[in-house]
Amino acid sequence: MTTPMNEIGTALLTATPNGRARATALAAAAGVETQPTSIVSYLSKGSVVIVGPAARALAAAERLQAHMACTVVVTDENTASQRTDGRHSTTIPVVREKPLQVIGHMGQFSVIVAAPPPLGGVNLVQKLGRSGGFDLVLDLTTPSFLQQELHPFGYYAPGDAAALEQTLAELPDMVGEFEKPKFFHYDPAICAHSRNGLPGCTRCLDVCPANAIISMGDEIAVDPYLCQGAGACASACPTGAMTYVYPRLSDHLTRISTLLKTYRSGDGAQPVVLFHDAEAGRARLATLAPRLAENVLPVEIAEIGAVGMDVWLATLAYGAAEVWLLATTITPNSVRAEIEAQLSYTRAILAGMGYRGERLRLIDGRVDPAFDAHDGEHSMPPATFAGLDEKRTVLRLAIEHLYDHAPAPQAQIALPAGAPFGETHVDRAACTLCMGCVAVCPAGALADGGDLPQLNFIEANCVQCGLCQSACPEDAITLSARYLCDPAKRRSQRVLNEDAPFCCSRCGKPFATRKMMDTMTAKLKGHWMFETPEALQRVHMCGDCRVRDVFQAKAKSSAGNLGV
Repeated sequence: MTTPMNEIGTALLTATPNGRARATALAAAAGVETQPTSIVSYLSKGSVVIVGPAARALAAAERLQAHMACTVVVTDENTASQRTDGRHSTTIPVVREKPLQVIGHMGQFSVIVAAPPPLGGVNLVQKLGRSGGFDLVLDLTTPSFLQQELHPFGYYAPGDAAALEQTLAELPDMVGEFEKPKFFHYDPAICAHSRNGLPGCTRCLDVCPANAIISMGDEIAVDPYLCQGAGACASACPTGAMTYVYPRLSDHLTRISTLLKTYRSGDGAQPVVLFHDAEAGRARLATLAPRLAENVLPVEIAEIGAVGMDVWLATLAYGAAEVWLLATTITPNSVRAEIEAQLSYTRAILAGMGYRGERLRLIDGRVDPAFDAHDGEHSMPPATFAGLDEKRTVLRLAIEHLYDHAPAPQAQIALPAGAPFGETHVDRAACTLCMGCVAVCPAGALADGGDLPQLNFIEANCVQCGLCQSACPEDAITLSARYLCDPAKRRSQRVLNEDAPFCCSRCGKPFATRKMMDTMTAKLKGHWMFETPEALQRVHMCGDCRVRDVFQAKAKSSAGNLGV
């Protein structure tokens, strides 16, 4: 979401044509309408559970009890059963059982405390005979119970005295109804997490700093109350099953396209798009604004991790000379790591076409950054494709535009492991064409040959999720990350393996491959169910003929027993 003339915009220079074009462009981009997202609501009635050493927890409760309903869970082993100084109010409920776990979010927190066997643990609200959960948590333990990088809304774990003072001042205001956007949309139909219980992609789970994503078998589930919109899950998702909707990708691209088009029409040159988040990034950039060159166009987004290689490459295709990403002190380390990984993939693609990989830069806002844009970058006409809500399509359109105007294009580009593009290799000597890989491929990259015993592959669809490897009983599949630049070759179907068809020994209908039947026959020889030649011969029959042969054999045996 662009903020054209706020505390950042008013500090931006307009002394040159670039500066004046920037001001006009930022205003135009701010006028682009976006689709609203749905809302997640929290309700807090002011009940707070304070977990920690007795002295600190009770002192905090004393300060809050005039405004909030406090419950204290003390963690001191020696003082858990007593309060000896007599200074604390006796109206504050004190729980002496050892706390084991804190879970939930604002309005629905639960504290699990120790209980005698066989229970082991019990929910504190049930123990106290209350309904619902605690609205807020003040965790004074060291280390805190929750260790994820982004804590749930309503959970406070102040690490020092100054932070505790700020928290105690803030908590009384955390009563009422609160709202936040639902940041994500999930499409399980194209999710590569799992198929038929086999492991596949876990990138969104690995990168979520709020622990808001869990595996649900073949799909994943996101808790909208825990999600805080860090966005790295959508950037990491190879298929586009997880998308960021604050704003939607199509709205985001429309805004960037409008920004750059307006900048060019105002005689602006060499535009550099600088993405920053709406909190610490905005504040940090406000201090840096006087130092920004007049061709640097700041674009505010909810979180820096919410834009990935699809947005970066589209921004370059729309005519940006460079793309900068401003990280700050509040950017989670997991998000930084995912940005770095995405940058490695994207820079490799750019370098493979002859562009400078440094056109994409992560700027560390924790230190005093050097804003040194490069001049004289290879120029090209801006792309005109419309903003879409399909990640893979946007990537394809952006890369093809950059490739069409590349200074030194290569036919194929090797990419770091983990990149969401590449090919599938099949060991033909090991593959039996069982088509287990086809059954689990979430992107339609692998396909059978219909009536022919073939395994086919479309590289444009492959997301390198690894499900085909997990499904292969012969360990015949390996993956290789790369980008095949020729659009026709990338989208065409090619044969990875094929074999002569094996025809039913009875009716002549093809129903398997010769290699599969040779392998199966060799494995079944010696098995007690296939000791007779007649039983082993049924392996060479199609399903229908096999059933008929079994019944005919039984009928013949029955007739013989009757002396017919």
